[in-house]
Amino acid sequence: MAAAALRWSWAAAVVSLVVGVSRRVVANTEGASSTGAIAGGAAAGAALLFAIPAIAFALWRRRKPEEHFFDVPAEEDPEVHLGQLKRFSLRELQVATDNFSNRNVLGRGGFGKVYKGRLTDGSLVAVKRLKEERTHGGELQFQTEVELISMAVHKNLLRLRGFCMTPTERLLVYPYMANGSVASRLRERGPDDPPLEWETRARIALGSARGLSYLHDHCDPKIIHRDVKAANILLDESFETVVGDFGLARLMDYKDTHVTTAVRGTIGHIAPEYLSTGKSSEKTDVFGYGIMLLELITGQRAFDLARLANDDDVMLLDWVKGLLKEKKLEQLVDPDLQGGYTDEEVESLIQVALLCTQGSPMERPKMSEVVRMLEGDGLAERWEEWQKVEVVRQEAERAPRHNDWIVDSTYNLNAVELSGPR
Repeated sequence: MAAAALRWSWAAAVVSLVVGVSRRVVANTEGASSTGAIAGGAAAGAALLFAIPAIAFALWRRRKPEEHFFDVPAEEDPEVHLGQLKRFSLRELQVATDNFSNRNVLGRGGFGKVYKGRLTDGSLVAVKRLKEERTHGGELQFQTEVELISMAVHKNLLRLRGFCMTPTERLLVYPYMANGSVASRLRERGPDDPPLEWETRARIALGSARGLSYLHDHCDPKIIHRDVKAANILLDESFETVVGDFGLARLMDYKDTHVTTAVRGTIGHIAPEYLSTGKSSEKTDVFGYGIMLLELITGQRAFDLARLANDDDVMLLDWVKGLLKEKKLEQLVDPDLQGGYTDEEVESLIQVALLCTQGSPMERPKMSEVVRMLEGDGLAERWEEWQKVEVVRQEAERAPRHNDWIVDSTYNLNAVELSGPR
C-alpha cells in the first residue's frame, strides 16, 4: 500500500509540473515574442508527453491486486481449494513446531515424524511430516489423495485439518489428541497416569471397529488402512477413540501403479497373505484389528523379543494361543487392570480377536460384522461355527509342518472352550 501511494504521489507531481509549465507559457505569451511562445509550448508538450505514460502506469498498478506467494513449485497454481481444508504455509508450521524441534516430537513411524505445534490462534495441532522420495509431477496426485482423506468424516476417524505442500515438503495437520495413543496409554504412561480401565478398553474396541468399518464400507473408493495397531488408535481429551494414519499408505504410494506391492505395516500386525504377496485388502485391516484387540487385553506389544527370556513366543498371537491351549486365561489379562474386569467380557473380546486373525482372509469377518458382534449380535453363533470347523481341521494341523516358527502365527488355533475350567 505504501509503495502504491508513493507511485501515485509521483504521478501527481508530474501533473503539477506540467500544469505549472503551461501556466508559465501562457504568461510568457502575453508579453513575449511569438518565438518564445512557440518554444514554451513545445516544452510543455514534451513534459505532457512524458507524463501521460507515468499517469497510466500508476493507475494500472493501483487497480492491480496484490500478489500472494505460496510455498509451492512455480508451475503449480497457488490457489488450491480442497473442501474445508486449510492450506498452511511452511513458515506457519515451522513457527508452530519451533522449526520442527525434537522437543516437540510426538511419535515416529514408517510415514515420518509427528510434531506437536501451536498455531497463532493458540490451538494445538499435530503436524505429520511425511517421509518420501520426491518424484516429478506428483503434486496433483498428492492433492487428490489428500482430498480423498479429508472426505472420510466420522466421529471415530481423525479429522484432517489442513496440509502444506512445497517442492521439498509434504505435511499434514491434524487436531492434537490430548491423551495420545492407546499404545502409549498401555505401555508408556507416566507414574501419575492411571491405567486404562476395562470399560474404556471396551469402548476403544468398539469405536475403532466403527471407524474402520466406515473406511471400508462408506468411502468411495474404499480406504485400506494397512497399519492398524494400538499406536494408531488415538484418544482425545474425553478418551473418545479416533483411528489415525488412515489413507497414508495410499498417499505415499501415489507414484506407484494401481497395484501396490510394497508392504507397509508393523511387524506382528501384518496379515500373512499381505506379507507373502504384498497385496492388501480390507481383510488385512481385520487381521491388524484382531492383534490390536489382543494388545488391549494383554497390554503387551504385538512383537516383543523380551518374551524370549521366559521361553515365550515373541509374536503376541502365538503367545496368546499357547496360553489358551493351557487354559491359562487369567495370565492373558493386563496386570494393570488389577482384576477390574469380568471374565465373560474378556472371553468375548478374545473370541472376536481370534476370529479376526484366522489364517485365511476369506474366513475373517468384515469390520461391519465385527461391530455387530461387539454390540452383542451374532458372536455366539459365529464362534460356535468356527469351533466346529476347527474340530475337523485338528488332525491336519497336528501333522508335521515345515518352518513351524513362521507358520504358528498364521494357522488357526485348535478349538478351545474359553469358558471352560481354568
